[in-house]
Order: sequence, then C-alpha cells, then structure tokens
Amino acid sequence: MTALAPSPPDVTDRLAAFLKAAGDPLRLQVLQVLGQNSFGVLELCEIMAMKQSGMSHHLKVLTNGGLVEKRREGNSIFYRRRLPQPNNAEGALHGALLEKLDNGALDIQVAGRLEQVQSQRAEQSRAFFARHGEAGDDKQELIADYSQYAEQALELLVRACPQGGSALEIGPGDGRFLQELSQRFDTVTGLDNAEAMLARARQQLQAAALNNVQLLCGEWPASAATLPAANAVVLNMVLHHLPAPASAIRAAAAQLQAGGTLLITDLCRHDQHWAHEACGDFWLGFDEADLVDWAGRAGLELQESQFLALRNGFQVQVRTFRKS
Repeated sequence: MTALAPSPPDVTDRLAAFLKAAGDPLRLQVLQVLGQNSFGVLELCEIMAMKQSGMSHHLKVLTNGGLVEKRREGNSIFYRRRLPQPNNAEGALHGALLEKLDNGALDIQVAGRLEQVQSQRAEQSRAFFARHGEAGDDKQELIADYSQYAEQALELLVRACPQGGSALEIGPGDGRFLQELSQRFDTVTGLDNAEAMLARARQQLQAAALNNVQLLCGEWPASAATLPAANAVVLNMVLHHLPAPASAIRAAAAQLQAGGTLLITDLCRHDQHWAHEACGDFWLGFDEADLVDWAGRAGLELQESQFLALRNGFQVQVRTFRKS
C-alpha cells in the first residue's frame, strides 16, 4: 500500500508556532541580535549570557516558528533571521515584528557583549591577512580575479553616481580600483585594516602620481565616525571577509550623503568551504535577497544589479544602492 504524503501544516498551526516563538522577551532579543549578523550557537550563548542547552531550545522554537533559519559556513552552523514570506498567513505579522525590533534599542549589556563578539571576529580577520599578506592573492584569484569584475563594477558606479565629490573604498587591496575612483571623484579615501595591504596600495598610487587619494588604517565600521560623508562608498570583494556584513552596510549607508551611491561587489552564495581556510573568508558568499534586505533596512534602494559567472563555479554579484 502506498504511503500518503504528509499534509502541509494548517494555517492555524503555523500561526500558533509563530506566536509562540515571538511570545518570549529573550527570543525577541535574539531576533534583535540576529538583525545585526548571523551567529553560531556558542556566540549567541556569549552574547545572551546563557547556557548552550537553553539557547538551543530557544533557537529550535524560533526555527519552528519560521523566524530563524540556519546554514552551514565551513565547519560551523550559523543562525540568521528568516525573511518574511509574503504568501504566508503570518507574513505581515512577521514583517511588522522585525520592523519594530529594528527600530528598538538593544539592551545595553547585550549590546556590550555583542560588540565583544564582533571584535573577536575582526581580530581573526586582521590576524589572517597579517599572516598571509600577498600569499593569499594566488588563492583569492581562484575565486575572483580583479579583472573579472572591475570593469562591470566601475560601469555600474558611473551610471549611478555623477562625477565629482568624494568616494570611500573599504578594503581597497592593492589600490587598483582607487586609481579608477581618482579619475571620477575630487577626493578619494581608502580604508584597510592591514598595513601590509596599504603599503602595496601606496606603491601603486605613487607610481601613478595620484595626489587626490589618501590611505588610512582602521577597521570598518569602527572607523566610520572619523571619516567625512561621501558621495560614494565602495565594497569590492570585501563584505565576505567582514565579521558583521549587515552592520558594515548600515554604516556605509550612514556615511553616504543624500543621493549617494553604495557599490557592492561580492560573491553569490556558494558551498566551497575551502575558501574559509585558504582565503580567510568569513562567509560563503551571500544570497541576493540578503544584500537587498540589509540595504533596505539601512535606508538604501536597489538601483542596478549584474551577475557574473566566474571560473571554478563561483558567481559574483555587482550591485548599486542609492540613499534617498
């Protein structure tokens, strides 16, 4: 006798699971934290100051309620907020809940522990590039070489942003894109957390005799407060190295003047876990919807997108966002 397929959950069952997940103050705080970034169980335990067994229970309830989902990054499992599903009965409630949480302030102690976890991640990234420096370039080029995306990135930026004003590039690498920016903007700033990378960029700029580009050493977004507002902010193949991509985008949006443009070039979601160890990647690329969601919550509107197929099965997304 053929077994019958299980029937889909009833609308009332889904609503009950959603309301149960959303009906606990601690779980709402977890959702606030996950609005900043994706985190592993142990990181959430540290941020929320609770034992793993209790955190695992809360994450299971949030997952069953459709508010949280998990995905593998290398050898670790990370939890993130699930985007509202417009076709679900609870979709409108879900969207309203996240909006309310995003407009509220984090508990001050939770915020302090969150900052500590973010700082630990940033130190891991800084240590990787300090150790590997130029040696990482060969492995990085197995994923995406500069020449494969630079032309399209510049083309989208030219269409989105008028000539003149100021530009900020975060993580400029060896400085090749800074040279392109210097031809279009009056003043250009490159910010990197690795002095070795800045030294390489400085050599490139001196060889090109450019005098409208300054290089600064610092973390993003920690250094944002020390920098002036810009007409354009550029994140070329750097977001997947940053410990808190949502926070990085939010800080970039705040750095933009009204009408300014954010250019993001980064990997689409992939499953090639070797990139963690070989290239210092925190994230295995990003779903297209994630970037749009993070930018939208930061007050940015998607302008244009291009998707580029690269060798070894990787795909790059090039996107511009505008600050209204």
